Parts: sequence; structure tokens; C-alpha cells
Amino acid sequence: MRRTAHNPRHECGLLRMRSDGAFRAGPGQPDSCELFNATLPRKRSSVTGSCSVAALAVAMALGAVVPAYAQDPSLRTQTVAPNRSFPGQSGGIFGTPQKVNTALPLNLQADQLVYDNKGERFVARGNVEVFYNNNVLTADEIIYEQRANLLTARGNVKLRDQNGNITQAETLQVTDDFRDAFAQTLSVVSKDETRIAARSVSRRDGNVTEYEQGKFTPCRNDPGKPPLWCISAARIVHDQRAAKITYQDAKFEFFGVPVVALPYFEHADPSVKRKTGFLAPSVGASTSLGFRFEVPYYFALSPSYDFTFAPEYLTKQGMLWKGEFRQKFASGQYNLKFGALNQDVTTLPAGGASADLDGWRGTIETRGQFSLGSWWKAGWDVTLESDKSFRRFYGFDGALHTDRVNTAYLQGLSDRNYFNAQFYHFGGLLLDDTATANSRVHPVVDWNYLAGAPVLGGELGFNVHARAMTRPNTATTVVAKTDTTHVVAEGTWRRKVIDGVGQTWTPFFAARADAFSFSDTRNPTTGNPAAADSVVFGVGTAALTYAYPLVAHTANASHTVEPTVQVVSRHMNRPDQRLLPNEDAKSLNFTEGLLFDVSKTSGYDRIDTGTRLNAGIQYGFQATNGFNARAAFGQSFLLSGNNVFADPGKDVTSGAAPGLFASAFNPSSGLDTNRSDYVAGLYLSPLRNLSFVTQARFDETDWSLRRNDTLASVAFGPVAFQTLYTYTAADPRLFTTSQKELIGSASLKLTDNWSLFGSVRYDIDDRKIIQDAVGLKYSDECFVLTGTYSEQFTTNEAQGIRPDRSFMLRFELKHLGEFNYKTDVTSFLNRGENQ
Repeated sequence: MRRTAHNPRHECGLLRMRSDGAFRAGPGQPDSCELFNATLPRKRSSVTGSCSVAALAVAMALGAVVPAYAQDPSLRTQTVAPNRSFPGQSGGIFGTPQKVNTALPLNLQADQLVYDNKGERFVARGNVEVFYNNNVLTADEIIYEQRANLLTARGNVKLRDQNGNITQAETLQVTDDFRDAFAQTLSVVSKDETRIAARSVSRRDGNVTEYEQGKFTPCRNDPGKPPLWCISAARIVHDQRAAKITYQDAKFEFFGVPVVALPYFEHADPSVKRKTGFLAPSVGASTSLGFRFEVPYYFALSPSYDFTFAPEYLTKQGMLWKGEFRQKFASGQYNLKFGALNQDVTTLPAGGASADLDGWRGTIETRGQFSLGSWWKAGWDVTLESDKSFRRFYGFDGALHTDRVNTAYLQGLSDRNYFNAQFYHFGGLLLDDTATANSRVHPVVDWNYLAGAPVLGGELGFNVHARAMTRPNTATTVVAKTDTTHVVAEGTWRRKVIDGVGQTWTPFFAARADAFSFSDTRNPTTGNPAAADSVVFGVGTAALTYAYPLVAHTANASHTVEPTVQVVSRHMNRPDQRLLPNEDAKSLNFTEGLLFDVSKTSGYDRIDTGTRLNAGIQYGFQATNGFNARAAFGQSFLLSGNNVFADPGKDVTSGAAPGLFASAFNPSSGLDTNRSDYVAGLYLSPLRNLSFVTQARFDETDWSLRRNDTLASVAFGPVAFQTLYTYTAADPRLFTTSQKELIGSASLKLTDNWSLFGSVRYDIDDRKIIQDAVGLKYSDECFVLTGTYSEQFTTNEAQGIRPDRSFMLRFELKHLGEFNYKTDVTSFLNRGENQ
């Protein structure tokens, strides 16, 4: 039987604990006690109390036998572990260190309990069980020898700690302060089924644990069969204070077969988050780079900052010096990455590589974000590079990366206020990008405010936008340095009213003032230099949106039909917008989602003008089984005034000759006629893991398809795929042929452990693949192996970029890290091509 009793009292059968942790009989107790001397074969005895016998279970759970945690608090795992292939590693192999509550009682029960005052021994025999702090210890016999300060557990010793780990041994001996311990035939199984076994284990000085003839594996295995992989060693030493584990005469075994022998190696305690030392190497091969080999070295400089030095040797290009510095503060964090190489231009792929690439080339990349208070934060994201192709050629960026955007910002956000000041630097990475592809915004400022109380029953808001932007000087005769400054102040008011029959009426009013100045620009018609000028104008907007949602319910679904009509009228004391620079309103994609926006331009440098009528209808379906759908359709009509979308003007920064200046924004947006193109959208989700989204635009005269974007996503059983299709019709003002592209990805789970995946980006018009990849992955509880074959078909000879076919092999061993190998397949298919 088992019972929970009060704290120890001066009663027969309960032990008192001395200040040094040893046992003694309670005051006035005789040399022997009937309870302890009695043998109770039919009725099990039990004893409870706050005594140091509890330390047996606690010490084993916290490290008397199993590997312990580092003593330096800065080395303990304090944050959530990063994404890994294997879950549950954030607390090390054996879980989070336990917090021992010494106020809890200890419960002990056994077939026989004996206390010998003369021998100063406490003995519990027969089915001994100890319960303390959610730890359970069982053994055939437990003996505590007070004179020797030694506690011994014998026969089928088994401990289940509160983390779920199970430790077994034939014999366990520990001193009563648990600094030293010894165990024979030990095995440990953690909650995630990581296993450690040893012929014998000893612990000394309360710090160092030694395993003789030890084995370690995180893999499950059937009885009589070896695990997938394991590490065996003649001697394993775990230094708790130094937070490291060393192996002597170690072997890495795969399916029981030794494949790698190491006379000595060491690594950090699994609970250590940060420790100086080598990281897993990475190797590969490439036609352009040759054989590559990288061995990163990690410097744990302090609890708040560290540095990874990762030089990479490339047989065809030399030494690529790389590294990353990271630092955290109470208010934020930042990192700094770098890469540099002394380039010999003659080693670049043949085809006319520029001589400017000879000598030192490199890059610096830094990101950071800091909290400045309850509402404020600041940050940056900046990448600097010596030339346009360095990062793409050496793999810092993808081959299709064509633009560089650097930014720094200050942002404030409260319940009704938003402020953002953002600096930008834009740069083009294509070979034909001129200096005009570089520009600086210093800065763009946005401020939004919503009044706390309703005004005339509606919502009153204020918006301010300010931007100063420059482009650098260029040697071309067409485009010169361009400076623009634009300040916008706007007040808005809206109110939504629902009448008695469910109709909704939403009036909207806005007043806007613009101040625009520009210099060093060109006339978009003649291409001649234009005089510096400043323009001030105002815009007044009035709008009314009407909607009447009609709802019908059936036994299995609900249906909603909502016709919507909107009238927007603007009065503008305006200049000719075609003569004004356009820096932030160059993109426009007219879809059903934009139909009822009061302003359909994408920025502040262009303003929708005149009076427009927007009309559409939306249908919604929601079934009780989870099926839901939404469909929308509509059109926009220009009732009066000038159509800014019909003639967007020319972009003088496009760098072409005056007659070939590109349009300021898409002249075939679908809004360029007084009756816009029809826009439609369909959103389907028949099942939780099945969705279909399509947006389409149809010509307003013959209903021909002008643009379509379709996304389908399926995850059903072992199959998952996602497909994106885009189509843009031909237009003489933009491109002579239609533009069609398909992007797809899919995965197939073949078994519980094997899966197949792939992706492709395909140009339908040119009938060629832009990028593709296919891979095979094996994963189980202790091992992940991924093989990926990929291709990209981008060519830029002057920058040394050619089509590439590569194979990446990656495997990860639980608790030990990952290894990567990448090779350019063409280096094997065409070995003599670039010799």
C-alpha cells in the first residue's frame, strides 16, 4: 500500500535529517523499531517525509548518472530552438532541467524496511519504490550507509524522471551529497528515444561523468538489430562545468558497420546553445567555381554577441573569405555578413567577362531592428557590393535576382497613430541597367491619424505623405540627374449607415493638397531639358458606396448575393499630370480587388480624375460541411472628366531616346477606356486542404482574355502540389506576343520515411524552362537525407553567369548537426569543357 503522510514527527519509523544531510533516528527513539525490523511479506510498508533519500531520484534526474547540464547560465538553452528537422531538441537530449521542490514529501514503499542503529544503516528490500518530485525510482534493494555517506541501489534499478527519461542499471552507488556516483550496466532512454548505454559509469567531483565502453544513438531499433547509426567509444567523458563531451577511440557506425574511426573528438554538451568550435563542413563542385570546401568556425564571444568565420576554398577562383557577426541587446539585434575574394579575371568563364572584375570583389550585408519605446522601432536592411554580379556568381543571391533595395526606417505605431520614415536606395543589377536604375529616397514619410471620437457619426482621418528623391548623374545625353520632392496632406471622412431593410450606404469625403517640385528633368515629349518648377494644387473627392446584401439559408448552406454600386467624383485644380515626374505610381494591376477603391492609382504621383461609376456583384457560399466559395464580377465607367489612365505620359528616366521613352505606367491597364475591362475573381475552398483562386480581366469590347492569374493548391493524403499560372495578352505598346508562365511545385510522400518533391518555372511562350528542381528525401526520428537536382537557365556572359545544373546532397544527424554537398552536374558531364 502507499499513502501520503505529514512531515516527519517524533514518531517510531520515521527518520530525521541532520544538518549535514545524513539520517538519524528521531529523538527518544530506541535502537530498533518494530516497523523497520518487521518483515511484512503480505502487506507492503511505506514511509513518507522530507528527507534526503529523495535526493536519489533528484540527483539521477539532474545528472548524477545521466549527462548533466552546463553550469554557466549563459550556456543553457534559454530561447526557442530554431526550426530543425527533429522536434523537441530545445532542452538538450534529456529535456529541460528540473526545478526541484524540496518542500514536497518523499514517498517510499517496500516489502521490508529495516533500520540498524548500531550499523547506522537503512535498508529497504523487495519491490522498493521511491516517489519524489514526479520522479519514480524502483529497485530490488536500497541501502544507505551513514558512516560511509554512501547510498546503494541494487537489482533492476530503474528511474523514470519527470521529463520522461528512463534510466536503468544493475547497481548504482552515490554519496549522500551526490558529488560522486558509480553505476554498472547502465542504459538511458530519453523521452524522444535517444539511447545511451555503457558497461560502467562513474561520476566524480560532482562534475565529470565517465562512460566506459559507451554507445550513443538517437535512433529506434528492433531487438537484435543495430540502429541506423550510432557512436561507440572506449571512453566517453562528460565535463559538466566545461560543458563538453569528449570521445576516445570512437567509431561512427552505420547499420552496425563502422564507417569512420576517430581516435579523439569532442563537442558541446547538447544543452549548450552557444560554444566556440568548428561547425559542420560543406563541400561541393561547380563548373565555374571548381571544387569547394568550407569549414565554419564559431566564436561564442559573449552571451550577447558571436561571430562565425566561414572561409571557403574554391579550386578555380581561390579563397572566398566569409563571415557573420551577430549581436543582441535588450532592445533589439543586428547582424553583419561579409564576403570577399581577390579575383583573377582570367579564371572567370569565357565569354567576355569585363576587365573591371579583376582584383578585390566583395559584399557586405547587414540587417537590424531596435525598439525605441512602447510605440517606436527603427531598423535597416542594407546590402553593398563591389559589382552587379559578385553576389549572384558566388551564390549569395539567386541568379534571377535583378534589383537591389536598401532601406533604413523609423516607425511609430499606437492605437490611432502611425508614423513611418523610410530611406531607400534602389539599384539595378542587370547588365543593361544604366545609372538611372540607381536612385535614393531620403526619406519618404507617412503619417496617419484617426480621430478617437466619431465626427458627425463617422470616422475622421488625416494622412500626410512627404518624399524627396534623387537620381545620380549619368553620362548619357538623354537623361540627366533628376530631383523630385512631393508633399501631400489629406483629410478624409467616411460613415457606414445600414437602413431598416439591410441596405448599406457609405458616404466618403476627402480634401487633398499637393506641393510638387522637380529639377534636372526632361520634357517627356521632346526629350529636351525641362526647367525646374514647383506646382501646388488641390483635389476634392466625394464618393458614395451602396450595397444590398441578400442572404438565403438552406438546410446545408447559406448564400449571399451582394450587388454594389459606387460613385466617385473628383474636382482637381490640376496641372497636366503627363508633364510631372512619376516615381511611385508606375505599377498598376486592375483586378476585382481594386474595383471599389476610391483611388485606383498605385502611388501619390498620379491621381485618378473625373467622375467614375464602379459597379459589381459578389456571391458567397458557405456549406455546413466546410465548403466555401466567393465570386466577384464588375466594371468601372468614366462618366466625365479626363482619363488619366488613357495617356499615362512618358517616363524620362527609362533611358531611351525621346521617341522611345517608356510609359509612366502600364498603358494597357484595362482602365484606359471610358468603359473599363471586365474584372472577375473566383475563390474556392471545397476542402480544408484544397483551394483555388483565379483573377481575370476581359476586354470590354470582345470579351477576350487580357490577363489571368490562377493559383491552385492541394494537400490530400500523401500528395501536395501548388501551381501558379500567369497570362498577359499581347499589346503593341508593351510586347508583341502574349506572356505566359507557369510555376509549379509538388511533393509525394512515398512511405512514412521517403518523399519525392519537385518544382518548375516554365516560359510557355518561349517553350523553355527557366528553373527546375527535383529531389528525394528520407527522414526518420534520427536521420534526414535529401538529394536535390536543380537547373537554372539564365545567361549573362559579361557577368560570368551561365546556365547551371547542380546536385545538392544534405544529411542531418540528430544532435550532431548537418552536412551539405553540392556539385555542378555539368562538371561531370563536360569535364574537359573548361579545363
